[in-house]
Parts: sequence; structure tokens; C-alpha cells
Amino acid sequence: MAQHDIEITISKTGEVRVHIKGAKGKSCMDYAKWLTQLIGTVKDQKLTSEYYEPDEKARIKLQQELKESL
Repeated sequence: MAQHDIEITISKTGEVRVHIKGAKGKSCMDYAKWLTQLIGTVKDQKLTSEYYEPDEKARIKLQQELKESL
């Protein structure tokens, strides 16, 4: 699983800057939405090149076999 890093910088004036690293595709927007709920109103938003990359999705295939004992 890929590692996602969130870099948060708070200026002397209280302005908060957040940079989400490692989240490919639109998955970074899930982090942005969560952080907005914590921090408050978004003043400006810039998308990085990672936003335009294909989303990373994990697939799990579960298979179960039942065997009858004689």
C-alpha cells in the first residue's frame, strides 16, 4: 500500500497550508475534505500533477471453498 504524507505549515499570521503527497488521482480530495472539516474554510486550492494520475485502488479477492467430509 502506498504511503501518503500530509505536510502542514502554519504561518505567524495563522494561515494554514497543507500539501498532500503520495495520494494519486482524486483520493487526495478525500484528505482535503477531511482537513477542511478540521481546519475551516479553504481560501485557495492548487492541484498537483499527482491529482491527474490514475487513482490507486486496492482489490481484494476472497474465495472460499466448502468441502463435505464423507
